[in-house]
Amino acid sequence: MKRVRLVTVTAITAIGAAIVFESSVAHASSSNNVVGQKYSDARSALTGAGYAIVVSTTVGDTLGRSDCVVTRQQSRIEPPPENTSAAPVKQMLLSLNCGAAVATAVAPGNSRQSPEGRAAAAAAAAKANAKPTPNK
Repeated sequence: MKRVRLVTVTAITAIGAAIVFESSVAHASSSNNVVGQKYSDARSALTGAGYAIVVSTTVGDTLGRSDCVVTRQQSRIEPPPENTSAAPVKQMLLSLNCGAAVATAVAPGNSRQSPEGRAAAAAAAAKANAKPTPNK
């Protein structure tokens, strides 16, 4: 009976430690979350936080790189070369979508039926319907 109780307490302790660890990892990475931002803004934010930026994948070629949207990010530590006194480097791997916000008959992009496409189409419609402010 004592052995069963010990195994149960050990398992509960391990699960609790895993939950605490996972929440601290998620919290640490959420402060530098740049998914959905333009690459230029993401690059500025991450460089300011001490990361070296690595573009790992790019989809599309309609937009210039600075206007591409970050679709995924992953941090990693690049160890220094062996037998050197160099420091490890914090890197952020970014995946970019360089397609148009919404596809047209002549340009690739997000489908108007996707969440991204609906949001881009709504933003474009709101911008088109916005009243210009007079200059004084």
